[in-house]
Amino acid sequence: MSGAAVRDRRAQRHRRAALGRALSGLYRPLAADDGRVAFWVRHVRMGVLVTELSALVGIGYALLAEGPAGGHVSLVVLAAAVALAAPAVLLLPLPAMMRDWRGPTLFYGWTLATVVVVVVATRLDGGAASPLDALLFLALTFMAAAYPPAGVVVMGSAVMAGYLFFIVLPGATTNGMFFLAVMGVFTIVCAMSSANSWAAHDRQSLLIRTQEVLASTDPLTGIPNRRLFLERLAAAVATAGRGRRTVVCLVDLDGFKAVNDTDGHAAGDALLVAVGAALGSAVRETDTVARLGGDEFAVLADVTGGSPPALLADRLRAAVALAGRRHRVTASVGLAEVEPGHDVEDLLHRADVAMYRAKSGGGDRVGVLDA
Repeated sequence: MSGAAVRDRRAQRHRRAALGRALSGLYRPLAADDGRVAFWVRHVRMGVLVTELSALVGIGYALLAEGPAGGHVSLVVLAAAVALAAPAVLLLPLPAMMRDWRGPTLFYGWTLATVVVVVVATRLDGGAASPLDALLFLALTFMAAAYPPAGVVVMGSAVMAGYLFFIVLPGATTNGMFFLAVMGVFTIVCAMSSANSWAAHDRQSLLIRTQEVLASTDPLTGIPNRRLFLERLAAAVATAGRGRRTVVCLVDLDGFKAVNDTDGHAAGDALLVAVGAALGSAVRETDTVARLGGDEFAVLADVTGGSPPALLADRLRAAVALAGRRHRVTASVGLAEVEPGHDVEDLLHRADVAMYRAKSGGGDRVGVLDA
């Protein structure tokens, strides 16, 4: 490949990357959870209400104002058409739209349609001297809540361009130019407000995700805790019998107390971390290894093919024996299979009984409770 061709391909990649960054700045997802979806759906409904009220005010203005606007049939028809058309937005699949690119597109299109209507109404009402152009501020203020800063700037620029070319020019007036200057400053203020709003939302989302992780993670080993394990176990019970064979293994360490008593709690903590890592390496990434508390761990794993569940349990036992060989710590493993209709607590009890059967047999072995 020639050097020119290489440079052309590199330039194309740069252009695509630049376009991707530009689109991401304009098309930021509005919602990723049900609460946020509900917020934007309410925002759309309020937008419809505001549009209806603005249309009614426009009709009243056209009927009551003195001068060229008084009884202006075109203004009344235009405002009435807006009032009739606005509720159609509520017929759209708004909850689904708020989760993807269609949500921002709805707000962008709504703003542009509003600009067109207001510019037409302003021209019908005499141009820059008409008070109807104030509705542009209302439209940009309301819609700016849905836009990232770049989107606010783009929409503000579109508003200013529409007003400049269709209202102010060719005979620019002081009123028109003053309106444009104020709209420019207003766009900057809205962009700053948008930046602050999205930054606050990002911080809140990060805080919520962090809290969720902390609430479901064992702080010492970094693996799931009892709460998350029980949630996944309940989900496994709910889907049992659909071609999946799932087992629960309770892993209790043998001789762990002696580590704390002899070498100190720091050594015990280090061993617990090592055991958690060893169990994780003995199963697949899709399986769950959790610390239930103290020196007790649990594994929720799918068994594939004709592999017997006891083989998995023995692999867990061997992994713990390897991780704890320095301290002569082993594991007693209790095994129970997940069946349709099982109660989660009863399932854990069965695995617990099987684990104590292994421990009472001398430890470092697998216990299976007979059906």
